[in-house]
Amino acid sequence: MTDFPKILSANWGKDNSQSIETYIASGGYKSAEKALNMAPEKVAQEVLDAGLRGRGGAGFPAGRKWLFMPRQASGDNRPKYLCVNADEGEPGTFKDREIIRNDPHMLIEGIIIACWAMGANNAYVYIRGEFSEPAEILEKAIEEAYQKGFLGEKIFSKDFNLKVWVHRGAGAYICGEETSLIESLEGKRGQPRIRPPFPPQRGVFDMPTTVNNVETIASVPFIIREGASVYRKFGTEKSPGTKLFCISGHISKPGVYELPLGYPLMKLINEVAGGMINGLKLKAVIPGGSSTPILKANECQGVNLDYESLAQAGSMLGSGAVIVIAEGTCMVKLLEILTHFYAHESCGQCTPCREGTGWAHQITKRIYEGRAELRDIDILYSLGENMLGRTICPLADAAACPIMNFTKKFREEFEAHIKHRGCPLGKPFPVEWK
Repeated sequence: MTDFPKILSANWGKDNSQSIETYIASGGYKSAEKALNMAPEKVAQEVLDAGLRGRGGAGFPAGRKWLFMPRQASGDNRPKYLCVNADEGEPGTFKDREIIRNDPHMLIEGIIIACWAMGANNAYVYIRGEFSEPAEILEKAIEEAYQKGFLGEKIFSKDFNLKVWVHRGAGAYICGEETSLIESLEGKRGQPRIRPPFPPQRGVFDMPTTVNNVETIASVPFIIREGASVYRKFGTEKSPGTKLFCISGHISKPGVYELPLGYPLMKLINEVAGGMINGLKLKAVIPGGSSTPILKANECQGVNLDYESLAQAGSMLGSGAVIVIAEGTCMVKLLEILTHFYAHESCGQCTPCREGTGWAHQITKRIYEGRAELRDIDILYSLGENMLGRTICPLADAAACPIMNFTKKFREEFEAHIKHRGCPLGKPFPVEWK
């Protein structure tokens, strides 16, 4: 980790950091007690004032999302639900599982605060099926919280009851989309719903529901304990707070690093993460997960890791998954891997996504193997164009992003594969991918 003040990773590395005793010793559950002595609307407003944005990729203001939930004062007495999205499936993303592994009680405390703010008495943590160890850690932590009276009935002697469950998914990437997650949680096939109605109007079991990312919820206890103004001291004016960045690829020290938003991208690569592996030269960076536009090495200079700076550079912050790519990497092979992923993970509900991802993978594979014609590059780009904005959920848009960006920014490599009847590099990667 780094020497910056920690919000999310303060307890990481401590002995027995998963236990409730360690968490309480560091001031844990004091924020929940404080929140339950505040009006629910005031809690939501504090989170809104802090400028906390969704950490799953969309970046929507968390407090505003909470305020969308219907209030009892409006006469809506239906049960309300919070769903915590731990279905971490975006290629390059591995932060949420580390929160659960290292400090599950921070997530549980955030759940308590969020549910109080929204008037919800039920919470589900939907966790990716492959995450068996984090799921077991979280289930044990929830049991500890029940035993201490932080979950269950009359929490902090208030008229507030809360039940929390862990629900394991089956590994489908599509279930990271909030309405697919809800469908799966209900025991149905994980497919996106047409919206409206939106989850706050009709979500789990047709009841008002908010879906938040693990990192988003885990950020809440600090905001309530220290206040919105203190949280805003980190990061930038428009992108306040800290963020967990996952850095992988051709990098010396891959891992999860907590940094203030606005931190320079090249400083993360060269200093925090130890620079390029084996002294290789930087070729490109995918700054926010596989569904965000790739930046060539020259485009990375002067770019900061926040919503505004990355948008200005032509990319997005996304989930904060920084994938570092060295010179000597075959970009056609890398796109073939990504298109295979999206073709495999498409739920098949929408024709542009079902057919587009499948054909994109076939064409990219054909180009890589030297069996394509030059016109196939334009056909591939056109496939991406025709997938954008034509489906129920953003999976097709996510798949179209690397298709269009790779073929546009690295077209000469695609042409070289066709002219040489195969990959001119001989091997797709200069060193083992980390």
